[in-house]
Parts: sequence; structure tokens; C-alpha cells
Amino acid sequence: MSLAPRIVLVHRTTEYEELVARHGTHGQAAFFLSSRGRDITEVAERHRRARAALADVVAAVPLTWRQARVERADLDRFLFAPEDVVVVVGQDGLVANVAKYLSGQPVVGIDADPGRNPGVLVRHRPADAKALLGSAFTGAAEELTMVEAVADDTQRLVALNEIYLGAAGHQTARYRLGLDEYGGAVEPQASSGVLVGTGTGAGGWLRSVWQERGGGPVLPAPTDRRLLWFVREAWPSPATGTSLVAGELSAAGRLCLTVESDRLIAFGDGMESDALELTWGQSVRVGVAEVRLRLVG
Repeated sequence: MSLAPRIVLVHRTTEYEELVARHGTHGQAAFFLSSRGRDITEVAERHRRARAALADVVAAVPLTWRQARVERADLDRFLFAPEDVVVVVGQDGLVANVAKYLSGQPVVGIDADPGRNPGVLVRHRPADAKALLGSAFTGAAEELTMVEAVADDTQRLVALNEIYLGAAGHQTARYRLGLDEYGGAVEPQASSGVLVGTGTGAGGWLRSVWQERGGGPVLPAPTDRRLLWFVREAWPSPATGTSLVAGELSAAGRLCLTVESDRLIAFGDGMESDALELTWGQSVRVGVAEVRLRLVG
């Protein structure tokens, strides 16, 4: 006898909930915000909309299906099953946060606050949930390219938007950079880090660096099997160079970085709390990930 489908609802604590948890009561949170020129009414209203959207999605799940809920802060401790359908209720960034923990499960993005979010990854409204859940197992899904970093000690990190490699505080990082592990140019560098991004990330941090450089390689589309990489603020000196500061990686290409600092990190999609720790002499290779994010609709 096969198990009923399981829907995993992913959400995050609202700003209102965080404020009340920190200050104890609604009134104290309101006083805190008013002392800084803000009104709690708007914050509370966004909380209400977020919780109403989550309730609408829960109501759309068939009674015979299994359900699980996971908050953003607990994603690294939650075990996703291969047969799960993941429903993200929130912002675009929440889809990126959950993507690194999946291995091909379909994802439905529900916009908890239409008009406030770009809706690039949370493309649907709560009212659409019932129809989307019915087709999630058999319907077409867009397969978005992801980026991965694999260290020589087998540590592995996957991200939907981009991976940053550098010092934890974004100070000067020292390392050797090469276009691939075997042959090719290798250059010692000192910089504020290296950014490697996907077509999905081309709408955020990667695009801002790309624009600062005056364009360059054409930005990839979210489904393109290629990446762009940029070295941030490379510093020229007698011991460090600036000739390898930007480029493109094909599906088979890899960027290799060998650490020449006491400690560097690699983190994805802005989640510094879940980073790879890299010490002197370690190397890490970054490229297109085998796994992709399957986004429904």
C-alpha cells in the first residue's frame, strides 16, 4: 500500500511575530516602532495577509494527503522525502532558501503578499493552490539551473542564485584562482571575494556586479546551463594579479579556488549561517550543479 502524497509547507516568521517575540506584547512593539518613525499597523496587516495566505493553502490540501510544515530557520534540520511536493508560501527569496535542500522535488511558489514581491519564483496566488497541487505530480515544471561548490574534503554547497567565496566579514581574501583544475591559467589574488551566479541570480546580486562592470558576457536565462563569475575588488600588487576577474562557465566548466588565508567561507543565496568552512591550502571547485530546481507553473 503506497503512502498518501505529502505536502511540505515552507514559510517564515513574519516581521510582526519577530517584533512581538522580542518586545513581549503588541503594545510594546508598537511603541518601539513609533520611536523610530514607523507604524505597527502596516506591519500587522502584512502579518495578517501572510497568515491568511498560509491558511488558504492549507485549506486547499486534500484531507487524505499528509502535511508537514517547516519554518525557514529550521530548513537545515528538516528531512525532505523524494516524493514530497514543496509549497513555498512567502517571498521569492524563500524559494531560493529551500532550493539547496531539495533533490528534484516539485516546488510551488505562492505569493503571500502580491504587489510587494516581484513574483519571479512565487508566481501564484493562494486561490490557485488547489489546481496547482492537483497537477504538481504530473504537470510540467520549469527546471532552473543551480550552482554548486565542492571542496576537496567533500563538503558541498548548492544554491539557486549565487555562491560567494571569500572572508566571513567580506574583508580581503587571499587565494589562487584558476579556470579549471587541470592546466589553464592560475593567478594569486587578493580581493573581497568571488561571486558565481546563475540565470535566476541574474535578477539580483549578480546583476548588480555585472552592471558595475559595464555588461560583459550576456546574462544567462534561469534555465541556461551556464554561469557567470566575478572577482570583487581585486587588488593588484607584486604578489597578486587582476587578469582573471570575470568570465563564463559552461555546464562542464569549473572555477577552482585554493585558499591562501587562515579561513575563508562559501555560502549560497545570502545564507551566511549555513556556509562551508575553508582553511589554508584547501581547494574548492564551483560550477553548474547536476540537480535543478523544478518550479511548477
